Amino acid sequence: MGCQLEVTLPQGYNEQNAATTDPSLFGVTGNACKRGDSYARKEFTTPTRTLTCTIAVQKGARALVSAKTKGDVPKEKLLDCMQLVRRTTVLAPVHEGDVLIQDILGTGVDVIAGEDVPVK
Repeated sequence: MGCQLEVTLPQGYNEQNAATTDPSLFGVTGNACKRGDSYARKEFTTPTRTLTCTIAVQKGARALVSAKTKGDVPKEKLLDCMQLVRRTTVLAPVHEGDVLIQDILGTGVDVIAGEDVPVK
């Protein structure tokens, strides 16, 4: 299941200077491809995730529509994003790719429908 990555931190690194530490100073080993190196650096400095969820649908053939973020959101905002998703309701019809929540929590990332939900 992928590479066993190991990140070596530069001397003097700590949580207080984490935001200003240049990721190129980290040592990355265990990656079998170039993508592993960039993934490890990004994951260590600014971890992000794609959010998958369901959103309530009013007057639809189904009560929920599958949805996901169109891009990655900062990992530390995932719970806040889910709280907003839980409070969100959309009106049928919903079409795959429709933007259900625009620019969720100012991340610049939209939440889009993953499927069609016709009117009941």
